[in-house]
Amino acid sequence: MTASSRGKDHDGKERGRIAFQGSLGAYSEIACGLFAPDLDPLPCGSFDAALDAVTEGRAIQAMLPVENSLAGRVADIHRLLPETDLQIIAEHFLSIRHQLLTLPGVDLKDVRRVRSHAMALGQCLGVINELGMEAEAAGDTAGAAKRLAETGERTEAVIASARAAELYGLQVARANVEDAGHNTTRFLLMAREPADVEPGEGPIVTSFVFQVRNIPAALYKALGGFATNGVNMTKLESYMREGSFTATMFYADVEGHPEDPPLRRALEELSFFSSSFKVLGVYRADARRLEIGG
Repeated sequence: MTASSRGKDHDGKERGRIAFQGSLGAYSEIACGLFAPDLDPLPCGSFDAALDAVTEGRAIQAMLPVENSLAGRVADIHRLLPETDLQIIAEHFLSIRHQLLTLPGVDLKDVRRVRSHAMALGQCLGVINELGMEAEAAGDTAGAAKRLAETGERTEAVIASARAAELYGLQVARANVEDAGHNTTRFLLMAREPADVEPGEGPIVTSFVFQVRNIPAALYKALGGFATNGVNMTKLESYMREGSFTATMFYADVEGHPEDPPLRRALEELSFFSSSFKVLGVYRADARRLEIGG
């Protein structure tokens, strides 16, 4: 750990830093506090910057949201994960409770516009439509709250966390405005070194990306080994690579450790039919994975 990746606690002892995208009060910062309480949060302006902070030694870990149970996957994450040399070392599921925030004393009938991160807006369409507000995307939820406090715009509301309301002196005009009570975001914890996980140490997830060879039925053949070896694939998503409609990459999560014989055989078959393959991380499954049908 470099000196620049450490801070001080109240007793003067050195503490590591954990990077996240957004301002203080963002859900990513809340996840940092819950799942890495011994590390000081380091706000970053983008996901790239959060990853760079770890790569460059200014933080020892990064907390990244990758998908939400209501709004789907977070934009850019699947593009960034294959490009970084960092490893996924853990996953965490956080229940998201959105608050509709305004300046103190503002009546909702006077609000014309609501700002927040695009993912948060997509999780709260019910209240936005009910109140007839114009939705405007912001860089992050807490950043929108901070901006509202600074501008003093009384015809504007934001969707953010209760912590953001406390930090920036806003009032909760409507509590828990997410469209469904199961609203949950999955976070990945990134670090320079892989997790120290051995086969058989409880439920394990292996995440990887691959691109199939340009031959007929390549994807079918590449994935056949998971079925024949009884490996459960919990996620398979495709995304375009470098803007090409023909160069499709796939991101996958499977249950098991690469050293488990069934998964080892499945990955060998996958590699044979793939032009590129990269393991992003091998880590313990979050206990909430089964609860939410992960």
